[in-house]
Amino acid sequence: MIRRRLLSVALLVCVSLSVPALAKEAPKSPVDVTKGSISTHAMVAAANPAATAAGLKVLKAGGTAADAAVAIQAMLALVEPESSSVSGGSFMVFYDAKTKAVTAYDGRETAPSTATPQWFMDGGKPLTFVAAVTSGRSTGVPGAIAMLKLVHGEHGKLPWASLFADAEQLADTGFTITKKLGNAINGPFPQAKTADATAYFTKADGTRYQAGETMKNHAYAATLRAIAAQGPDAILKGPIAQDIVDRVHQGDYPSTLTLADMAAYKPTKADALCVTWKVAYRVCTSRPPSGGSALLHALLLSEHTDIDKRGPNDPVGWTEMAQIERLMYADRDLYVGDPAFVKIPTAGWLSPAYVAERAKLISNTAVGPWPTAGKPPGAGDMFGPDHTIEPGGTTHLVVVDKWGNVVSMTTTVESIFGSGRMVDGFFLNNQLTDFSFAPVQPDGTPAANQVLGGKRPRSAMSPVIVLNAKTGTLVAAMGTPGGPSIISYNLKAMIGVFDWHLPLQAAFDLPNMVARGGQFSSEAALYAPGVVDGMAKLGLTIRAGAQENSGMHGVLVENGKLIGAADRRREGVARGY
Repeated sequence: MIRRRLLSVALLVCVSLSVPALAKEAPKSPVDVTKGSISTHAMVAAANPAATAAGLKVLKAGGTAADAAVAIQAMLALVEPESSSVSGGSFMVFYDAKTKAVTAYDGRETAPSTATPQWFMDGGKPLTFVAAVTSGRSTGVPGAIAMLKLVHGEHGKLPWASLFADAEQLADTGFTITKKLGNAINGPFPQAKTADATAYFTKADGTRYQAGETMKNHAYAATLRAIAAQGPDAILKGPIAQDIVDRVHQGDYPSTLTLADMAAYKPTKADALCVTWKVAYRVCTSRPPSGGSALLHALLLSEHTDIDKRGPNDPVGWTEMAQIERLMYADRDLYVGDPAFVKIPTAGWLSPAYVAERAKLISNTAVGPWPTAGKPPGAGDMFGPDHTIEPGGTTHLVVVDKWGNVVSMTTTVESIFGSGRMVDGFFLNNQLTDFSFAPVQPDGTPAANQVLGGKRPRSAMSPVIVLNAKTGTLVAAMGTPGGPSIISYNLKAMIGVFDWHLPLQAAFDLPNMVARGGQFSSEAALYAPGVVDGMAKLGLTIRAGAQENSGMHGVLVENGKLIGAADRRREGVARGY
């Protein structure tokens, strides 16, 4: 991931959530409206100002949250190609304000029909990540555009073809390279050094583009015109699909992807996965193979602690959060995979009895053996431990339209610039590297997340919508990129808002902490004085200089107003009207 030191922790506005008053531990700093916004009608929070503007323009023209999401995705694939692509995948939860229903849409990529558990093995050993990520085998059948077309057909108002104009125009006339993109172009990532990436990012004088300079992408503009006219068929069938297939068949470790695989892709939808939390809230997210069930499990575990009596300046609160995460990841890493291929004990994992049993392992110290996975009701046969590598070339967006409909959507090209291979102006995803490279353990026990034909790889993406449990009305929506740390980032923000009663921006700006297996990772420089030392005394040692690159975006509802916020670690903004 692209990582950088943060400069400060600041607040957007001092708001509450009609819950107890702002905690005494809340950090103090000047009001800052550059990242966030307050509005009464509609709101967009996305990872690039151009994408936010494109979505807001659609909303002002009478479009819905579904319409705006299409325009935002099209723009992000142009201006944030290190994180997004029209060849990528996505998970979305959609709130229908009229029916109060929350629907989960799955646009996750799929493996070719001929893929086997040995997909990322060579000579009996797993491929290195560098070899795998830039190979043709890393690319799955794209799902984001097909998913968006499904959502648009059910919840859109404006014509599909009208939603790509801004991105198409900017691709033709030129867009400004941001600092984040400039760092990725000139960074150490293998995908930035491929032949395709080098050709795209090299100017006529032989030097690479830098932040602040202007790029054009006429090929991408043509692709958007095709998508506008043909929908997802432009990607999954015809010349562009053939270009994708041809490109992934080239080079070392070629794919067996076919046009039939491409044409057969279907996004899915189901009722969102929801739990009642803290009595007052209904928290809804995406279903497996996403990370949504893991996030819900962590939130339910938190109810068995006194973390709500703590605050951001209390070392015990952070230590409890670390304990929650360790338990959550232990189960998640063992059980979660594609439910069409493996039995996932989701109901048992979220059951009150199992949560209470696991919560007994939480203490106020981080001393002791690392927790292993439990066995939730319905788990069936145990899987082997999974050591999947999960990079974080991902982005998140939230949209609330004037009718109160909501999109919370995490979308990804997988790693930085995906596989580093390009066709028709966009990078190809490397989503299949989210599978476990080693399909079995030495004793022959299979991994739940092993590669199989037509299977969707496990993901940590976990878009969130929070409703009032009694009225079914919107309270908040949020989400983040960040690879496997996505679940931790979302958990921190939820605890910050709903347990520590911080403003949304302040909750996003809290230090990130990831406790997975035997490792702790956090941002020592962002804690209040004395907190890091206090955690160390409790057995939780935070290494100075470590950074965690979240990209939270979200909206909170208070007294009829929409409060938007965007993570200071990235370049997004929230804007409304």
